Amino acid sequence: QVQLVESGGGLVQAGGSLRLSCAASGSIFSIGYMNWYRQAPGEQRELVAGITSGGNTNYADSVKGRFTISRDNAKNTVYLQMNSLKPDDTSVYYCNAVVRPLSVTNYYHYWGQGTQVTVSS
Repeated sequence: QVQLVESGGGLVQAGGSLRLSCAASGSIFSIGYMNWYRQAPGEQRELVAGITSGGNTNYADSVKGRFTISRDNAKNTVYLQMNSLKPDDTSVYYCNAVVRPLSVTNYYHYWGQGTQVTVSS
């Protein structure tokens, strides 16, 4: 069973920083894309940042220049460094990964449980 667990959310003041982590565990053969999404109440889920297995990255325009996604393949972990946080960044942040479990040839999408990020004015 593959599991993604996020951590690092919390309450910060505008202009502050947070570092989110998402660790994948279980019987894993390999991990392809790893992404961060966010969803605020009443809003649609939004892709914040993504990173390929080779380290290529992409960002939503709203976070470009402020957020940095990275991964540690040895730890099966993806990070999101969030700087210059704004109240509009307040949301639940979800980790997503495309994972190939052991003994199969297919890749599957997995989601974490989400971690709350709240940015005060």
